[in-house]
Amino acid sequence: YHPAPLSEQSPPDTFVVEVRALYKLPVDYSITSGDEKGYFIIHPSNGIVRTSKNLKLEDFPVNFKVRATDSSNAAIFNEVEVKVEVMDENNFPPVFPSSLLEERLPEQVPPTQIVQLKAQDNDTGRNGFLTYGIINGQGLQFRINETTGILYSTAPFDYEEEPTEYQVVVYAEDDGIPEKKRGYCTVVIKITD
Repeated sequence: YHPAPLSEQSPPDTFVVEVRALYKLPVDYSITSGDEKGYFIIHPSNGIVRTSKNLKLEDFPVNFKVRATDSSNAAIFNEVEVKVEVMDENNFPPVFPSSLLEERLPEQVPPTQIVQLKAQDNDTGRNGFLTYGIINGQGLQFRINETTGILYSTAPFDYEEEPTEYQVVVYAEDDGIPEKKRGYCTVVIKITD
């Protein structure tokens, strides 16, 4: 048996799997080995396995054996292995050290690096893997490297022309399961004379 992975946030008494032995007489179900930390309980007559406590991601996967025994003769039994995996939930959104940054950019500078943005995500694996992007309409004068978080200008600016200040809203997005999470930072770019 290899049931669907459980969420690491599954509460106690979550349904895991139903083990069923094909036998003409009633059987008693029991977990015989492999669940040393006691995460699972099995109903002795219907074979339904449920969680018995909160799950710790680092203890999984767990492989345990379920035994079906003839209820009138303990010498007649069979065993099957159950493999349970736990999914790492996407618990944390990306966070920038500051939600507002101010940068100065001299006029007439050719396209250049303005600032490197770096968000933190306390998840591991793909839940903590970040990509960067720009969400507001001034994205034509600015671009961001989606992997490094470096914000660039795409053309020189003229201080004598409006506007002399730009607000670029940048996001960091994780690759989380079941849903992606985002964090935001506004970069105010002042063109200097």
